Amino acid sequence: MTGPEYSPRLYRICRFLLTAFFKLYNRFEVAGASNIPCEGGVLLAANHASFLDPPALGCAAAGRFVRYLARDTLFSNPKVGSFLLRLAAVPISRDKGDVAALKKAISLLKSGECVGLFPEGTRSPDGRLQPAKPGVGFLVAKAGVPVVPAYIDGTFRALSRHHKWIRPAKIRVVFGSPIQPAEWESMPEAKDRYERIGALVMSRIAELAPKDSR
Repeated sequence: MTGPEYSPRLYRICRFLLTAFFKLYNRFEVAGASNIPCEGGVLLAANHASFLDPPALGCAAAGRFVRYLARDTLFSNPKVGSFLLRLAAVPISRDKGDVAALKKAISLLKSGECVGLFPEGTRSPDGRLQPAKPGVGFLVAKAGVPVVPAYIDGTFRALSRHHKWIRPAKIRVVFGSPIQPAEWESMPEAKDRYERIGALVMSRIAELAPKDSR
């Protein structure tokens, strides 16, 4: 998909306004942001329970510009699609393996950019963690950059798929220690290797969840 170029200025404006909103309305908190490398390619992998997750993750990672893999259906509206492209979103098919989008994400990571990813692929129906989608392990293995796990708490209560408007629930984003490439590079070659890498990422995300939600 071609379209308008990424606008860092628009990204900064949106992040500033969203951060202010989250702090005032959702008592926004961030922990562990120092785990995100200040430079170089890095993949931020978080749970997904709400449409609020991408902006919450981007606001929490204030030191980096976060590029996202977003499902292609969000780009069906020309105005929305143009806006997302200016925020550097990368469209990806949720229903089939989108090799081109995965290659684009790998290229971004290898060039030193920060990419945000929700391994579950779609919003959780009940707020609980779901298994990683196929392709996540492939992306992680081929990119060869650190993966910083993150758990976003409160967005399901604030805006689940059952809500029509944002509720004033507290939102907190916790970043864990980076998963270094050596952890999956040491895995033996096997047919389920990419699946096990995806499971590794999800397990590190789960470790960051509040005890009452595990």
